Amino acid sequence: MVARRDPACPRVRRRRRARAGERGGEAEVPSRARITSVKYRFNGEGFIYDRRPHVFVISTDGAAAVQLTDGDFADADPTWAPDSQSIVFASARHAERDDDDASDLWRVPAKGGPPQRLTATTGPVALPSFSPDGRSVAYLARPGRNGYGRNIRLFVVPADGGDAACLTSLLDRSCGALHVRPLWSPDGRSIVVAAEDRGDSGLWRVATSGGEAPARIVGGERALNGFSASADGNLTTFAASSPVAPAEIFVCRADGGDEHQLTRLNRAWTETVTLSAPERFRFTRAGFEVDAWVMRPADFVAGQRYPALLSIHGGPHAQYGHNFFDEFQVYAGAGYAVIYANPRGSQGYGEAFAQAVVGDWGGGDYADIMAALEEALRRHAFIDPERLGVLGGSYGGFLTSWTVGRTDRFKAACSERAVNCQYTMFGTSDIGHSFNVVELGGPLPWEDMARYIERSPLTYAKNIVTPLLIIHSEDDLRCPIEQAEQLFVALKKLRREVRFVRFPGENHEMSRSGKPRHRLERFRHILEWFAGHLGRAQS
Repeated sequence: MVARRDPACPRVRRRRRARAGERGGEAEVPSRARITSVKYRFNGEGFIYDRRPHVFVISTDGAAAVQLTDGDFADADPTWAPDSQSIVFASARHAERDDDDASDLWRVPAKGGPPQRLTATTGPVALPSFSPDGRSVAYLARPGRNGYGRNIRLFVVPADGGDAACLTSLLDRSCGALHVRPLWSPDGRSIVVAAEDRGDSGLWRVATSGGEAPARIVGGERALNGFSASADGNLTTFAASSPVAPAEIFVCRADGGDEHQLTRLNRAWTETVTLSAPERFRFTRAGFEVDAWVMRPADFVAGQRYPALLSIHGGPHAQYGHNFFDEFQVYAGAGYAVIYANPRGSQGYGEAFAQAVVGDWGGGDYADIMAALEEALRRHAFIDPERLGVLGGSYGGFLTSWTVGRTDRFKAACSERAVNCQYTMFGTSDIGHSFNVVELGGPLPWEDMARYIERSPLTYAKNIVTPLLIIHSEDDLRCPIEQAEQLFVALKKLRREVRFVRFPGENHEMSRSGKPRHRLERFRHILEWFAGHLGRAQS
């Protein structure tokens, strides 16, 4: 069983006819796109308006695939019922699907037939998982339509549809970080899910009845990448990394006890390099406790002062923490101290903390970041306050551009794949018409254009005197490259020091999953830029 693009869609047919023309058959010239949905493209995929993914069943004997679903809907996350007679999948099929992020679970017979809706279209749903007896379906969902920043929670619904029950109302954490299906125990009495917690990601066991609070079974200052269980449910295996160790495989009992490491695939590499471990600190500002970290340069020598880079994560509803992050190790290896924090808006600290940034981009979050910098300087005398840089990508790029429009504290900055102009991103981004609207507090541009202008870093370009490196991918549909182009042109007209690096054939995820040569080149640009403005360690 797979979810794949419908071979009958117009674009797939056009491609096949074009290939037929190359082989000497009659070729059809592609027609212009006729678009009727605002959700017609998606970063990393391109145009999707005419190639919706549907559910197919593929026989192990090599027979032709059987398509079970169709229509102008995107179907995802199919899973078999225990008796193999039906399949449950996630799909947005309601009339208002172009204006919100809601979806539902649907059940379709394995031999074909009309799908049955199981849920009530209350918000986005994902990753259905049947109970062992086939009577219930667990899934992850975020309550409320367009409720960005709210916790992703664990729900259970009867396999034939009905009222859904939230099982994690007593766990004020988001359960969607790993995109792994909820894991039922063989007796159906509990479910394991992953959740983000103060810079870590671990596993929690959730009772399916009785109303008990979820219990953490796998913890530690580390980040899990995935998890699974043995067929009898007695053992749990997971992949996890820490700041100084790339991911390895671990196994433990179902209750989390007797944990031990199964692989050491990265030992040969880690024994040949110098890695820097982060030092965590916390402070309180404006009613919230904020986590922050400092990493010393890899070849740290006491008594010397070092330049530092303040890194701002994207999202904003994400978190920095105790995972292995190659970027920080590269910067520490190049001789920089690295400062990073989880300002309000981050995940891992409860729903109120995550939603505190909604309607206030550049407000409390900016103040948190600057407070983290000041606290790091107060605690660590080896950081040179006269040689500071700031950088970030996506929302982190927004906050970088925003920061240098408000202070000249930094000697250099790097803004990547940033949001620089809220009002143009509304109509050019694959999610700007929804996500940015909500994150700005709800008004549409024609209802409150002043709000969009006031919360756009481009508005404050005249205040930017910090040398700025702008990096952007040309195929970015999340934060389109026009966001970078506008700020670059403004700064050039202002005669400010600015450099613009464009990467062809890459999208919003270039720094994480782009072509290796481009990822290396990106590091070279960043290191060259900061080396030219911050210099090296000083005695």
